[in-house]
Amino acid sequence: MSLVSRLNDLPRDKADTLLLLAAALMVLAPHMGHLPLWTSAVVLATLACRAAITWRGKRMPPLWLLLPVSLAAMAGVYASYRTLLGRDAGVAMLALLLAFKLLEMHARRDLFVVIFLSFFLLLTTFFYTQAIWMAALMAATVVVLLATLMTFQYTGAVPPLGRRLRETGRIFMIATPLAIFMFIAFPRFQGPLWGLPGDAHSGKSGMSDTMSPGSVSSLALSEEVAFRVRFFGAPPPQARLYWRGIVLSGFDGKTWSRDSRLLYASGENVRDFTIAVDGDALRHDITLEPTGKRWLFSLELTAPDIDVPGGVATSDELELMARQPVNERLRYSARAWVNHQWQADLPQERQVKWLRLPPGYNPRALELAQSLRRPDNPAASVQAVLAMFRREQFRYTLAPPPLGRDTVDDFLFTTRAGFCEHYAAAFTVLMRAMGIPARVINGYQGGELNPVDGYLTVRQSDAHAWAEIWLPQRGWVRIDPTAAVAPERIEHNLARSLPQSAPFGLDGLIGLRNNPDSWLSQLRFGANALNNAWNQWVLDYNPDRQRSFLEELSLGFFNWRGAAGIAAIAALLWLLRRMRRRTTQDPADAAYDAFCQWMAKRGRERLPDEGPHSYALRLQDMELTEAGKAAMRSFLELYGKLKYGRPDARSSASAATLNALLNELIKKN
Repeated sequence: MSLVSRLNDLPRDKADTLLLLAAALMVLAPHMGHLPLWTSAVVLATLACRAAITWRGKRMPPLWLLLPVSLAAMAGVYASYRTLLGRDAGVAMLALLLAFKLLEMHARRDLFVVIFLSFFLLLTTFFYTQAIWMAALMAATVVVLLATLMTFQYTGAVPPLGRRLRETGRIFMIATPLAIFMFIAFPRFQGPLWGLPGDAHSGKSGMSDTMSPGSVSSLALSEEVAFRVRFFGAPPPQARLYWRGIVLSGFDGKTWSRDSRLLYASGENVRDFTIAVDGDALRHDITLEPTGKRWLFSLELTAPDIDVPGGVATSDELELMARQPVNERLRYSARAWVNHQWQADLPQERQVKWLRLPPGYNPRALELAQSLRRPDNPAASVQAVLAMFRREQFRYTLAPPPLGRDTVDDFLFTTRAGFCEHYAAAFTVLMRAMGIPARVINGYQGGELNPVDGYLTVRQSDAHAWAEIWLPQRGWVRIDPTAAVAPERIEHNLARSLPQSAPFGLDGLIGLRNNPDSWLSQLRFGANALNNAWNQWVLDYNPDRQRSFLEELSLGFFNWRGAAGIAAIAALLWLLRRMRRRTTQDPADAAYDAFCQWMAKRGRERLPDEGPHSYALRLQDMELTEAGKAAMRSFLELYGKLKYGRPDARSSASAATLNALLNELIKKN
């Protein structure tokens, strides 16, 4: 006997319990990726044990066995997280509690405890991800949970599982318009409705405020989205998409870090920002993913009038920082000028901090700087260093060899292989050794333009480091030494600048992915556009967007065009409903309606609470021919059997018989 046949032949209590286990597994599955390995193993083993007990008809384990196991699991949670509070520890305890409760069901009340606990655990999934695919999975899980809840309500025969799922799906769809209306119209609060656990924003990854060899390359393999950009007009070329973030001026011989600096409030007129721009500003909106940090990224060069809820602070090195850590997705608008000049009149006494080098480090690099230095010509000195990178056998790689104490010396004279942070750090040290003020910029370079929705997606793999030097009469100038070694990285993307290799013969798939015109890329663009629309219109529906949307909606409704549109939609819905009723009405019901209308014209209208048997008794004294009375009795008797008899008694032939009897009744009278 096949497994499907055995499932269909199971007793009702076993089938219902297995359905409950399937619903619990759907609830627990999304948490397996972030729970400790031992927790996932215990949960799966518990579910498997409960399924085996149900399948074989064995007794449930006793309480004296479950209690120490539960206490040991709670101790394991404390050992893993060093607390029983917070997001991660709380979710782990809820998952274990749900699994153990399935082994401790003795009454009908316990079934509902499991289902309601599953609904609660379902909500915690959105602590970790709110992607559209997860929302779809959660909607399907809700339907299965509702079907499980409905199953336990039946006292007689239970419909097939497919019919129950369709019924709960219909219930879910009926509730969806009300949920959408509440989502759009219910007043929204700034921030969550309830306080999140203290660790709810932990585990964020992204750009750091320090840089050492390997810190940027660790992000290069991450496809996680850093932010998305929508330009109001044509975007600049790929090679000019430098997203400025963190300025690193301090250097201790190995690690670059942020130095002390001045901070200015948003919109404050600061004399340090002597900026000259050329051309029109590039207006763009940025949707920044949560980072847990204050850094904001924007296209070079963005004036410090960026529009951020709550305001933004700006450092004297043109860093942009939010007032609070970015723990939620943040949208802001900015204006940027690709052609710019700033701080061209920087006093010499203020250049000191960008010339400091730690004593006793990288002696060979200092000697190299003196040999390449062009006195009284800083621009020529810069070109000499870049020419060295192009001429010598330097390599651009994600896996450079480890470096010793003198990191720059080892890179320039020994390994000659590195990622962008190696080239930016070495170039900045050489510049400072030549007496040219220089600093390292951490940010992102490039992005992928999605032709479906027009958004530019910047990922963690686009993380980049470059240098910024100060030249007389020109001010701060961006220099990217990586472009001298791997120009493909700047003009295209990281994937084009590194050697491609794939296991198991997947090189063709890599080629399809990198080709923007391939079917795989088009599929990926469509999925990214759908996910971006979900982020923009659902997850980012904040109080400001709600207010503006409702204002636009009210302006559209309160005019003659809006009123005419509403009337047309209402008429169309009414017409569709009428057509649907005509096309979906049961043939037997249609014949019965025609019979009732014929009787109503003769003064014998059917009462609202009157069934066909009662109606027939009241119609016995009507003045009809004997043939007509016989046809009437046969009609009502057959309709009663079709309507209230066994479902398998219905057929198209029975409906045709009803119509024939009705025609005979009308013809004989």
